[in-house]
Amino acid sequence: MSSVPRAPLFLALAGLLPFLWSVGTRYSDDLYAWSMANLGSRFVAPYLQLSYGTVILAFMSGVLWGFATKAGGSKAAVAYALSVLPALWAFFMVGGGPVSAGMNLIFGFLGLLLLDAFFQLWGLTPRWWLALRVPLTAAVIACLSVGVFL
Repeated sequence: MSSVPRAPLFLALAGLLPFLWSVGTRYSDDLYAWSMANLGSRFVAPYLQLSYGTVILAFMSGVLWGFATKAGGSKAAVAYALSVLPALWAFFMVGGGPVSAGMNLIFGFLGLLLLDAFFQLWGLTPRWWLALRVPLTAAVIACLSVGVFL
């Protein structure tokens, strides 16, 4: 990740904090109790992971939309259409209980990484984009996996 500019790197790492906090509240009774008392039920596992994961997939659709503005012709139409998929996935697939919602978020983030790769291949992203997105996606999937598999 040494090629990633500092501002996007630090902001992206800060974006992992809600996922990490959710894992912490799952395994620490004290952190769970403190969060419930001071932050409320929206800020503990599994709700935090699922709601924040949904928000991030929608946010990443906006990022891809921004990249699509760099494309021209038929490639632009395809890029715009692909850019809305993460938000639509989150809207239609996240629900039905914490395990199925978490699993669908995992699939959503894997699909997003595939879209990131296509957009990079098409030259629409910064050169450092995948150097940032691969480890972030791995961390997000690891956190979501805690809620799904453990």
